[in-house]
Amino acid sequence: MIRRTSPAVAVALAATMALVGCSAPKAPSTSPSESATSKALSTGLPKPTRTPAGSSAAPAAPTAPISAPATSTVATAAVSSVAVASSPGGPTTTTLPNPQTNGSPLVFQVVGKQDGWVHVALAQRPNGSTGWVRSSAVTLATTSYALVATTESNSLVLYRDGAAQRTFRVATGTGGTPTPHGSFFLTELLAPTNAGYGPYAYGLSAFSDVLNSFGGGPGQIGLHGTEDASSIGTAASHGCIRMQNDDISVLAKLLPLGTPIQIR
Repeated sequence: MIRRTSPAVAVALAATMALVGCSAPKAPSTSPSESATSKALSTGLPKPTRTPAGSSAAPAAPTAPISAPATSTVATAAVSSVAVASSPGGPTTTTLPNPQTNGSPLVFQVVGKQDGWVHVALAQRPNGSTGWVRSSAVTLATTSYALVATTESNSLVLYRDGAAQRTFRVATGTGGTPTPHGSFFLTELLAPTNAGYGPYAYGLSAFSDVLNSFGGGPGQIGLHGTEDASSIGTAASHGCIRMQNDDISVLAKLLPLGTPIQIR
């Protein structure tokens, strides 16, 4: 899970982050204290538009019927702060900084539009929260990529144009700290510098259903690498989705922020 730091650190676009609590609890256990220093990779990211899928092979998708959107729309903040309203023209419910406190650009997944307004999914509790932002505050682009994670099979499928491209084995949350189900999106890309979380970590708009706080943070779910390769394919985390380091490196080179991820 992701722990945020003070806004002052993020001014230099080198936010100090802690990716905490993505290993399974042990008995007896104490509160995890492992922390990480990470950089928000706010530059050099693929733009949220159609891009090549690279040379990845395309093994078969899981047998259970699933689907992913052929394209989805991403809204990227174009101003220094974005006011979110409960309805078009309604009162402001929250104001979000751009860039985010970790230096990453502020992005949203678009779920609808209305004259002069964009309906967006929000990275906040409760999961599934939405709001309205002014069209003038964001720029819109499309991505043809999507992810579908299945906790029962501990698998993650990469889609492009609605077609499965590659299936990855992953680790997900334990029975006591499950990975939340729902429709989410990638909110940030980090480069952890401590051991345990691999070369890359995406923050998701998802938050733990059972941990309202963890390691000093709000219990945000991550998609990241791991140094514990033996955990892949098992229920082993506090809710995060772990991947082999080579696999998360593939995704980090492909997926723009705002890419949708369905967890089921």
